[in-house]
Amino acid sequence: MATKGEETRQAILGRAFELANVIGVSGLSIGRLAEATGLSKSGLFAHFGSKEALETAVVEEAARQFVADVLVPSLKAPRGEPRVRALFEAWLAWGQRPGGCFFVGASAELDDRPGPARDALARAIHDWVDQLAKAIAIGVREGHFRSDTDSDQAAFELYGIVLGCQTFLRFLREPIALARTRAAFERLLLSLRKPKSHPKE
Repeated sequence: MATKGEETRQAILGRAFELANVIGVSGLSIGRLAEATGLSKSGLFAHFGSKEALETAVVEEAARQFVADVLVPSLKAPRGEPRVRALFEAWLAWGQRPGGCFFVGASAELDDRPGPARDALARAIHDWVDQLAKAIAIGVREGHFRSDTDSDQAAFELYGIVLGCQTFLRFLREPIALARTRAAFERLLLSLRKPKSHPKE
């Protein structure tokens, strides 16, 4: 059972994640978080100690929420193509929250800022891409996708599709961005599927 201190820290991190998803990781500070939570700066320093530690904790909280909201529910779908579809749809829904996909925004902010926050973000993204590749590889074993499927390449392409969706949907505000994203996803799945065998005449 979590202690009161752990529960308080978790509540603070939840608010910090919501804030960072809108103003960015770099825009998050102990002072800004104190205003948002009504807590004192000294109390927040007791939990995090520094802005860098706060940023790292927020990235780790984002990864925790992503696993809980996207990965875990999707794993309930049947193995193979249905699970890949579930992962894709849950991922799209995650990216439509206020502020968009946290990981897309944070990647742009932290790409040239070495340190613990960037390292935590890189781990989270690598872990997610690995999960996508694993789901696709399972699809191969289930007979849904071609035996010569390169699951890492397919995961790369799928990541690119969703990354493009964020650009067209949030930045360019294209009204048909989601439709184009789903069309691109269907094209990818079509390229992965085993050709249907036709009975001999």
